[in-house]
Amino acid sequence: MTTPHSTAAELIARSNRLGQDPKNTNYAGGNTSAKGTETDPVTGQPVELLWVKGSGGDLGTLQESGLAVLRLDRMRALVDVYPGLEREDEMVAALDYCLHGKGGAAPSIDTAMHGLVDAAHVDHLHPDSGIAIATAADGPELTATIFGERVVWVPWRRPGFQLGLDIAAIKAENPQAVGCVLGGHGITAWGDTSEEAERASLWIIDTAAAYIAEHSRPEPFGPPLEGYAALPADQRRERAARLGATIRGIASQDRPMVGHFTDSDVVLDFLASAEHPRLAALGTSCPDHFLRTKVKPMVLDLPASATVEESLARLQELAVAYREDYQAYYDRHAVADSPAIRGADPLIVLVPGVGMFSFGKDKQTARVAGEFYVNAINVMRGAEGLSTYAPIDEAEKFRIEYWALEEAKLQRMQAPKPLATRIALVTGAAGGIGKATAKRLAAEGACVVVADLDLAKAQAAAAEIGGPDVAVGVAADVSDEAAVAAMVDAAVLAFGGLDLVVNNAGLSLSKSLLDTTAADWDLQHNVMAKGSFLVSKAAARVLIDQQLGGDIVYISSKNAIFAGPNNIAYSATKADQAHQVRLLAAELGEHGVKVNGVNPDGVVQGSGIFASGWGANRAAVYGVEEKDLGKFYAQRTILKREVLPENIANAVFALCGPDMSHTTGLHIPVDAGVAAAFLR
Repeated sequence: MTTPHSTAAELIARSNRLGQDPKNTNYAGGNTSAKGTETDPVTGQPVELLWVKGSGGDLGTLQESGLAVLRLDRMRALVDVYPGLEREDEMVAALDYCLHGKGGAAPSIDTAMHGLVDAAHVDHLHPDSGIAIATAADGPELTATIFGERVVWVPWRRPGFQLGLDIAAIKAENPQAVGCVLGGHGITAWGDTSEEAERASLWIIDTAAAYIAEHSRPEPFGPPLEGYAALPADQRRERAARLGATIRGIASQDRPMVGHFTDSDVVLDFLASAEHPRLAALGTSCPDHFLRTKVKPMVLDLPASATVEESLARLQELAVAYREDYQAYYDRHAVADSPAIRGADPLIVLVPGVGMFSFGKDKQTARVAGEFYVNAINVMRGAEGLSTYAPIDEAEKFRIEYWALEEAKLQRMQAPKPLATRIALVTGAAGGIGKATAKRLAAEGACVVVADLDLAKAQAAAAEIGGPDVAVGVAADVSDEAAVAAMVDAAVLAFGGLDLVVNNAGLSLSKSLLDTTAADWDLQHNVMAKGSFLVSKAAARVLIDQQLGGDIVYISSKNAIFAGPNNIAYSATKADQAHQVRLLAAELGEHGVKVNGVNPDGVVQGSGIFASGWGANRAAVYGVEEKDLGKFYAQRTILKREVLPENIANAVFALCGPDMSHTTGLHIPVDAGVAAAFLR
């Protein structure tokens, strides 16, 4: 790895400091830059360069690879060929001809602002306090009152080359100024040194926040709305889990979405106040906000005291109205060359007394959408506390949401993985087959809930698979109906719903008929036969409420078919599971839910069952050393191959992937060929 140029290194350090504090800017919001001199490797002469955060990066985690590097002489020369406001989008492509060297990030739409402003260091940020001033009805007057001549008001203009020219002119005309408030948008600050720019940015942000705190009127969102106060925490979570699947279905009519739930005080206080319907209908203002949240949320207009049934019915009615309203918004503003509508489903759904559901193409996107709406609530509070919240108008929002440049950015995104947007629940997933299956599903794009009797092991397995945006670990005794319900609720609260269930939890007792006790029989059947039934039943309720189809997969066994000695309880319960597959495939098909099974042979490596005594017992039955049991199993197969956890995981993916969309009621043998277990 090369060492960044000193100017770039200084810029990265400043960007990270600013971006890691949420009061300064939202995730992936804003951009920073620095100008400096480097030796041109072609001419050997000094060349002035601009280092600027590239398109799509995040300040808090910015690295050198996330910077675009441009030659300032060529970039400034673009002023002479600028074709005017109506054709300013062409300037983004022209920036490619100003790049210095190779690699680095693509220049963002804000690059002109950084290059044309006559300051060595420039910060453009989206702080809640700054946007509150930027979206206040009397923003210009507030800017003058709060900052005096040190900060200049800039009327709303869509980001681009002309805005860069405007701010450059303001900087030249106001030498006393350290920055500006961009109407409806955010702030920009500058300095001759990196320290000066950072100090100016923080001064603007903190001064605005302090003024709002001191001068805001009481109850900026209006008085409390009777019946809309937050439910107690346990009731909120219970209600959210009950509503979550239906809400995810509403948000996924055009394309499947992953969800995120939050019941933070910011959200609950907003929804408990009288003005929340008016403010929510006005929508967000900062482009970063509404590109992530859509122009406005869907709000359940019932008090927290409404029943679950009343709420579900009203949500379905509101979903129809929301889609019609969004289609009308698109039709009002679309022109001949506008991109096609990207879907009319809400990305933010607000439920008074309960919290906020946010949605996106993956968990991170869904979570960040929720964070952006919290930013929007904070902005509304600040603006309403000092003045009246007045976001940019609808036509301007449409111009940005359906901007050709935004469409081009979306088209450049990588194709999604096969299981993207799918939410998987795998039982018994702390090790062995379950862990291998959870890993494979996550690798193919799914969000995974790792469930296991041992919470610590489940959480460790989830951490190994990925962070909380990819996998979470939960405790579950699948023989306990209440524990199973809690496990499924945890999946809904973690990722919005459920699409794919793998019934893998199990144990095994190797005993002869005469040695098998009634307690042995009950334990075996409670965990596997009853447990699979309970998990499938709880999951089916979610799958049906979502109306998105889904998959249930049973990890059965070749022993569901093959008859061997000293195996009565285990093999009988596996036969029970195998027939559950057929029964549920017949019953759930009308809801688009596929139910299939996998029949492995003995999987020794990584198996908790084999390690807990089953392996020693089976080795004794077959007269081999326990360490050689896997090899023994392999030699009795047609292919002479040992069956590994990953082989089972591959079969699960095949059943749930895009190539077997029309297959249900199937059992796939993964046993390397055991003739006695062939399906007939």
